[in-house]
Amino acid sequence: MADPAPLIGTALAPVPDGAAAEWFKGANGARLRGALFFPTRLPRGSVIVSPGRTEGIEKYFEVAERLTARGFVVLVHDWRGQGLADRLLHDRLLGHAVGHADFLSDYRALIGIFEDRLPQPWIALGHSMGGCLTLLAMARGQVGISAAILSAPMLGLRTGSVPRPVARLLASLSTALGLGGRPTPGPAPSAPAPFETNILTHDRARYERNEAQIIAHPDLKLGGPTWGWLKFAFSATEILARGAGVPTLATPVTVVAAGDDLLVDNGALEAVTKRLRRGRYVEIPGAYHEILQETDEIQAVFWREFDALADQVAPD
Repeated sequence: MADPAPLIGTALAPVPDGAAAEWFKGANGARLRGALFFPTRLPRGSVIVSPGRTEGIEKYFEVAERLTARGFVVLVHDWRGQGLADRLLHDRLLGHAVGHADFLSDYRALIGIFEDRLPQPWIALGHSMGGCLTLLAMARGQVGISAAILSAPMLGLRTGSVPRPVARLLASLSTALGLGGRPTPGPAPSAPAPFETNILTHDRARYERNEAQIIAHPDLKLGGPTWGWLKFAFSATEILARGAGVPTLATPVTVVAAGDDLLVDNGALEAVTKRLRRGRYVEIPGAYHEILQETDEIQAVFWREFDALADQVAPD
């Protein structure tokens, strides 16, 4: 029997009609959350939505509604350490990770719990960290996914003024010295951050909607990453850049990059896409990192790509 979990609505982002969430157990007994959203007609398939770092299910209500309007059952989940899932450190605002194995075990558990309620075919949709982990799960043998579309996936990190090899070395050394749970250097995130200085979206209304969710329900908030999270990110991207699993994938995968992304490296996105047998790389000029929170004009490119991919595997 399902263990019901809350879905948090606000005036700007009410819970979609018919949506329901439940708790489930991931690796090492971590309490995780998944939510189902249903179309009003006979489903043509299902979409499994994996958010990026810091994001919870609630941020994807609009995305879920766009997908159910297209006739899909939608499953959105909280990764461990964010949303309302179990946090990994005493300081719940620190974004932490201990390698990628637990994430992949959590993803398998998610599929196992919900698969009987997800009509085939399945399309995976992952943003940023969620895109990285979705592709990693597929490369490591996750079965059942007929196609995937990745929004600005974390396939390579931008490290600002610190050269990437130096940042990777610092992450490895800090973790080896027992400092994996310490925050990486940088200013503490403000609450709320002003729209004018954000690097995530050009859409003020969506940005303020998402900030309002956090203000109304601080338990959804997540701050900066730890050294352990950074080590995980470098390791996961290295596997996708050089590992054996990616070139063997026969599943169609569309990678949608944000042209003005300041968080992930689009050169790495393009390089990983070229390693895929059926990879397609699309870059949206002028877009910031959070494509699915961007303006309607920018999002339209993503949704055209989604529709083209969906028509291949789940024709309406």
